[in-house]
Amino acid sequence: MTDKLIIFDTTLRDGEQSPGASMTKDEKLRIARQLERLRVDVIEAGFAASSNGDFECVKSIAEVIKDSTICSLARANDRDISRAAEALKPANSGRLHLFLATSPLHMEKKLRMTPDQVFEQARLSVRFARNLMADIEFSPEDGYRSDPDFLCRVLEAVISEGATTINVPDTVGYAIPELYGNFIKNLRERIPNSDKAIWSVHCHNDLGMAVANSLAGVKIGGARQVECTINGLGERAGNCSLEEVVMAVKTRKDYFGLELGIDTHHILAASRMVSQTTGFVVQPNKAVVGANAFAHASGIHQDGVLKARDTYEIMRAEDVGWTANKIVLGKLSGRNAFKQRLLELGVAMESEADINNAFARFKDLADRKSEIFDEDILALVSDDGAAHESDQYGFVSLSQHSETGERPQASVVFTVAGKEVKGESDGNGPVDASLKAIESLVKSGAEMVLYSVNAISGSTESQGEVTVRLQNSGRVVNGVGADPDIVVASAKAYLSALNKLESKADRVAAQG
Repeated sequence: MTDKLIIFDTTLRDGEQSPGASMTKDEKLRIARQLERLRVDVIEAGFAASSNGDFECVKSIAEVIKDSTICSLARANDRDISRAAEALKPANSGRLHLFLATSPLHMEKKLRMTPDQVFEQARLSVRFARNLMADIEFSPEDGYRSDPDFLCRVLEAVISEGATTINVPDTVGYAIPELYGNFIKNLRERIPNSDKAIWSVHCHNDLGMAVANSLAGVKIGGARQVECTINGLGERAGNCSLEEVVMAVKTRKDYFGLELGIDTHHILAASRMVSQTTGFVVQPNKAVVGANAFAHASGIHQDGVLKARDTYEIMRAEDVGWTANKIVLGKLSGRNAFKQRLLELGVAMESEADINNAFARFKDLADRKSEIFDEDILALVSDDGAAHESDQYGFVSLSQHSETGERPQASVVFTVAGKEVKGESDGNGPVDASLKAIESLVKSGAEMVLYSVNAISGSTESQGEVTVRLQNSGRVVNGVGADPDIVVASAKAYLSALNKLESKADRVAAQG
């Protein structure tokens, strides 16, 4: 028997709790397919009881994904558990993930429950869940700040009731690696039936130590499951980064001595897909997937790498999916070649009409851009500026004029509930003028809290990818738009964000 580390990806659940990072069902399905290609062991698809939309997302992913276990989060009550179990019915392999706070602060201030009440609810909720599904994970929320004696009592009880995985979350990112590792080790040593469950770690990155804490939980604490997200996506400072923890265990197998089921060649594609879908740009110096991760600027480093790669490279770039940018398609490429490339990139279209619409956008892009890379295609299919039937707003066309010494002017044609309208405005620059032209008719009153531009590939001919984050009445949404014209990309991103504000999606925040 090999000693395997289980990779539990929660990009679609905990990652989605980043302000503005909520995804549509199609986007979640696309990312779930990429996670399956990556051979992630467990995919936490959502929090089924939080809204009808999340229920449908979990159910759809459970129907489509066959090789990974599909998990839904649930609060430790019968309603949530039943709803999650219902969503997971189509899954080849399903898991219920129950959580209940156990720290004194959370029990008193949030739950307003006594420790005895929490103990009883934890025990009974696992018993109820075990009658619906065999694979049960239990998380004591804010577990790291809980009283160890009380935590031992609760965890021993839930294991007795049938919990098969015990997750000890550092919910607020307070842990230090050595202390966290020993905390889990002590729990496992003190709880008589600890060997009846797999132990898991779930660390947040508030102090920049989520990966280090997770690895300490594995090495010192004996955990055999790590909960993580692509690019470390997550609320506040994010979660433990999947790519970093996976490559640490793989690269330092001499130290960890663990097997992984992950196909690392698909890491970069997953990173780019999540980044382009959510609008959360990967920093250039991010480990493993950042643009500079395998770049050597120092003359001494360059000389060493040219003579022998392992002088300065501990990983091979191609092992995580980096290759020299190659042109995959051009303006003469046909529909079948485009469709095949979508499949290779993990993008599945729901209907022939969707493929036709995407292909039309591809041909339009090919007329304006001679070299089309994988990143361009991913941006094209995840471009929220493209019109969807359910959207309130859709981009049609834009014209703008700017010259030195003159105030820029913009005119934007877009649809409102299917009807074309035209907004005009001036502004401090062409982007400002274009967005004000849209707002002059929409009158959303939303506050822009982020405007970000990212070049998709490395040339002046590159598509620009724009992220716009809007806040209104307590809701925060991201809109993403891509186009070779950065002003057009900005307008698309703004309309995308307005559509998300309009959707009034119901979401209940939950931490693990």
